[in-house]
Amino acid sequence: MDALLTALADAARWRLVRLLAERPRSVGVLAQLAEARQPQTTKHLQTLERAGVVTSQRTGQRRIYALQPAPLRDLAAALNGLADTADGVGGSRATYDRYGLSLRAERFAAAESGWADGRSFRFHRSLAGRPELAWRYLTEASLLARWWTPEDLYVSELVFEARPGGRIVQEYRDAEDADGSDLVVGRAEGVVEDVSPGERLSYRLSPLLPDGGIAFTAHADLALQASDTGTDLDVQWRITDSTVDSADFIAGIEIGFGQSLDKLVAALAADPHHSDSTDTRSTT
Repeated sequence: MDALLTALADAARWRLVRLLAERPRSVGVLAQLAEARQPQTTKHLQTLERAGVVTSQRTGQRRIYALQPAPLRDLAAALNGLADTADGVGGSRATYDRYGLSLRAERFAAAESGWADGRSFRFHRSLAGRPELAWRYLTEASLLARWWTPEDLYVSELVFEARPGGRIVQEYRDAEDADGSDLVVGRAEGVVEDVSPGERLSYRLSPLLPDGGIAFTAHADLALQASDTGTDLDVQWRITDSTVDSADFIAGIEIGFGQSLDKLVAALAADPHHSDSTDTRSTT
């Protein structure tokens, strides 16, 4: 497939392929129709033949070339498969497009500092397991790291001190940056404000700009309540201190944190203790 793509990438060779799709032709005729010199045309045809897209045979003094349809059909099928994957409903491309729409709108709105102050975002998820178990996933760094980023990122550094005044540090990288050699995608720092184990957690968290300045401050309030099936989690984000440069961050809150919460739902559903209604292990 690589050889075929390389062969077809040249405009002159692509012109020859189009001519041969009409009917088999000799080198001399192809050179005339392509308005090229015959030696150059011969080299292009040899490249196409090595790639398997044309075949040739000598007839008297002439060499006749013909198109091989099968490789082109295989290429078309591969390209259609890529397009279908990219168009998959609810896939990464759909998320990319949603973020792009939000990004353009937020950049347009970010005319001056404070442009997003007071804006709020609300989230709700039904979680497996009792509030005591859900609390551990909200406050223990090793469990937080399993879900506290969108799908395409991972936590590369995390500090979460679950006490009033406790420090929060969150750094995240691309999920496919296995060796950590790519640029850090983002970093945020904050402080825990209120802690009521198994019931309520509030903190403020500020994503940092590349120069180390604050993009905005998110005031997060998370409330837990036992339900018949486990735990209801309600989250509210409120924005303050928004800068003009915060638009790119704010554009991704609804999508990104929503994906994070979906990962939390999955993590708790997979936790072997989620069905244990008597889980009373320490949460601090």
